[in-house]
Amino acid sequence: MNAAPIDLARLLKLRLAVGRFGEMDHAGWWNTQGQLGNLGASVLSRGFPRTHPFARARSVFAVAAHRCAEIFDPPKCATLWRLPQEIEEQFDAQWEHWLDHAEDWHAFFQRIESLPSADLPEVLQSLQLVGHQDLEALSRLRRSAEGRAVPLPGVFSSTDADVTLLALAFARGEKGALAVPYARVENA
Repeated sequence: MNAAPIDLARLLKLRLAVGRFGEMDHAGWWNTQGQLGNLGASVLSRGFPRTHPFARARSVFAVAAHRCAEIFDPPKCATLWRLPQEIEEQFDAQWEHWLDHAEDWHAFFQRIESLPSADLPEVLQSLQLVGHQDLEALSRLRRSAEGRAVPLPGVFSSTDADVTLLALAFARGEKGALAVPYARVENA
């Protein structure tokens, strides 16, 4: 692992954006229908008035991870939904803090609920999660021969740049045709 830890709030935002973008009412990659959108908010807000956005997020993350594993489940590799154990443990530990400060996330969840675009790089740019360097790195990525995966170059180095590219590379998929970005994990 690198000395600089992953920005876990940024990771959450990337997962939320890709999770929402992949729902049936957008890219159609996983079988959730607007759960991170307005529909999910109206349904779950009654049962979980303060934390419903996080309940919806957990659900979509689980469905997205499962669907990605069905399509392409590379051994000894990282994906946006399956990072090295140390990062996943840190992410899970941070979850309680986010729940305790759910009001801090209200504006971001509102932006996610009404994604304006059918273009993932544009969505991530509008959320200020990617920059020009990230888009340049995306331009060099291609889907694998069978079209189910997007290999990232090099070895996953547990940096924000790696996590950002894992999220952004979902753009190599097409509507209804998921391509799972992945990176090899060193010492796995």
